[in-house]
Amino acid sequence: MPETSSSALPRMVADAYVDALIELDPITGTYLGVEKSAGLLPDFSPAGQEEIARLARETLARLDAAERLPGADSDAERRCGRLLRERLTAQLAVHEAGEGLRTVGNMRSPVHSVRIVFTVMPTGTAGDWAAVAERLRAVPAAIAGYRESLELGLERGLLGGPRATATFIGQLTGWTGGDGTGRGWFEEFVSAAPAGPRPELDAAARGATRALESLRDWMRDVYAPAVKGAPDTVGRERYARWSRYFNGSDCDLDEAYAYGWGEYHRLLAEMRAEADRILPGAGPWEALAHLDEHGTHIEGVEEVRVWLQRLMDEAIEALDGTHFELAERVRRVESRIAPPGGAAAPYYTGPSEDFSRPGRTWLPVDGETRFPVYDLVSTWYHEGVPGHHLQIAQWVHVADRLSRYQATIGGVSANAEGWALYAERLMDELGFLPDPERRLGYLDCQMMRACRVIVDIGMHLGLQIPADSPFHPGERWTPELAQEFFRRHTSRPPAFVESELTRYLSMPGQAIGYKLGERAWLLGRERARRRHGDAFDAKKWHMAALSQGPLGLDDLVEELARL
Repeated sequence: MPETSSSALPRMVADAYVDALIELDPITGTYLGVEKSAGLLPDFSPAGQEEIARLARETLARLDAAERLPGADSDAERRCGRLLRERLTAQLAVHEAGEGLRTVGNMRSPVHSVRIVFTVMPTGTAGDWAAVAERLRAVPAAIAGYRESLELGLERGLLGGPRATATFIGQLTGWTGGDGTGRGWFEEFVSAAPAGPRPELDAAARGATRALESLRDWMRDVYAPAVKGAPDTVGRERYARWSRYFNGSDCDLDEAYAYGWGEYHRLLAEMRAEADRILPGAGPWEALAHLDEHGTHIEGVEEVRVWLQRLMDEAIEALDGTHFELAERVRRVESRIAPPGGAAAPYYTGPSEDFSRPGRTWLPVDGETRFPVYDLVSTWYHEGVPGHHLQIAQWVHVADRLSRYQATIGGVSANAEGWALYAERLMDELGFLPDPERRLGYLDCQMMRACRVIVDIGMHLGLQIPADSPFHPGERWTPELAQEFFRRHTSRPPAFVESELTRYLSMPGQAIGYKLGERAWLLGRERARRRHGDAFDAKKWHMAALSQGPLGLDDLVEELARL
């Protein structure tokens, strides 16, 4: 770890941690725009994981000393120190329980990280493509390290879930061209390169694909049989550990489960009223099915990308100066189509530290060419503006007032997802969903997040379905019941529902952060409004809230109320 002064305050300790982590995790370096990271990949082996844990322990020791220094109690230092301690403690708890030895899923694994990082690498110059080739040549060693971790997990009885394993094997098959496309994902990626470096790139891409093929065969022939019969769910102890990791809070899981049901009933009543405006006498999902056929649509993949870009640009023009004050570089966000073969949900990637790479929203199309508007508007307020992009880009913009750690890698999932869901609600409050078509789409998105709380906690903890539920009252949740429940309460197609359930099973505790985070943001705003009375300035509060950096839910409400 880089040397820090004996008089280093918490923000200096946090930033030294970022510098040291980039050395161990070049993928993080690439997202931050660090040029020297471009051709490298992390060590995903047990030894590599332990190096990152060692760095976390050393940083916590330095933080202990830093928090005893004069000046450490200022708001800026205190907030950063609390975040750093909470994040590293949560990460160490996950590591020490051996969770990194059974990381298998459809969205979050070392292989997913390796694949997606190529999509944010610059490719405009010969030097950029040389870095791509170097990183491609590093893929086999990175994949070997990941397999070593899974092998140790098998030895220790730390098993990934069978359902997540099967899904992951299917993804590996697709990424290696085994789904009938003939070429692997890496070969497709380098096909855009100029003729000069193509032979080198093609050779490196084939080597990366062979590494994925070898992993796929081992997963199919060794790992999948070994985990057959293992539970897909994780139980209360593991769930609580992951909930702390994703939410920055030791949630009362039973209270959160009850809250999810309360939101379910509230939203169902609103959806029924809105559906009646679209198709009198119809229920919510009948009305949404009607919109799938007869509602407003965008035709064409490039056309939907352009339409989403326009939607975000229009939101920026309408919100800037009225409800937010946005720096020019924060106003820039790009709409992209997601590379094939990943999970079904849209996502966002933040800007590089110098904004040379802007924030980007990504839409998976999965072969579709016709896109209902009701399913896009609220989602892009969530992923783009005023959701993820405004928060994450603002953190980067005010990095000089925070710390590099806060502005980049110190995020808490529930804080960010809570803000993005709050952003959807804010746009509804501000009148940006004026017609029943768009508003029912927004409520459908809200209902999906309420259902996530119910099924994620319910199936992992094996809780009982309440007696007043219209769905299997009194029974205990299983993954099969969760999938049926989710399918009945969303407009999304079966492939999306399948992808979502696998996501919940392999990322326990993450899916509840949307609604729990939104609740924290709303509560913090309400307490700030009561504190200021008629003098409450929503625009000023929003900008102060977005500029304070990430916090776990344990700290978020308190800090928002102080603004």
